[in-house]
Amino acid sequence: MNTLFEDNATKSIIRRLNTLTEENLAKWGKMNVGQMLKHCQRPLNICFRSRKLNSKIGFIKKTMLSFFKTSLYNDKPWMQNLPTAKEFIITSPQDFSTEKKNIVELIEEFSKKTEIETWPNHPLFGYFTPEQWEKMQYKHLDHHLTQFNV
Repeated sequence: MNTLFEDNATKSIIRRLNTLTEENLAKWGKMNVGQMLKHCQRPLNICFRSRKLNSKIGFIKKTMLSFFKTSLYNDKPWMQNLPTAKEFIITSPQDFSTEKKNIVELIEEFSKKTEIETWPNHPLFGYFTPEQWEKMQYKHLDHHLTQFNV
């Protein structure tokens, strides 16, 4: 599976992002392309500790989520219309050009963090290895770029 710590994979994701226009329509879901770009920044910001989730989850929900954890970074594509944390839901209008620039900058920053041995725990899923984080970030971006036909 590709990861954002692989130069070719990172370049591929950025190339795909650069083919996006404001006219790209989603094959599924409720977000427009600008909202999707903003949404994709949220998980990257979790890694940099500049974004937190306010969602409090109890033991039962945490246990249920643990069954889905490996699907975040394995080789199987994500299903369409999966639920997301409320803090990742973007419903307000977004400036396409600004959000496109921001996501590319975040991806480039993330891809250079290969020396980090311990990333912060995910607020819903807990501990991930650096390899799992990099696969999960790649997989999330790939999922949404596929959503918008790029």
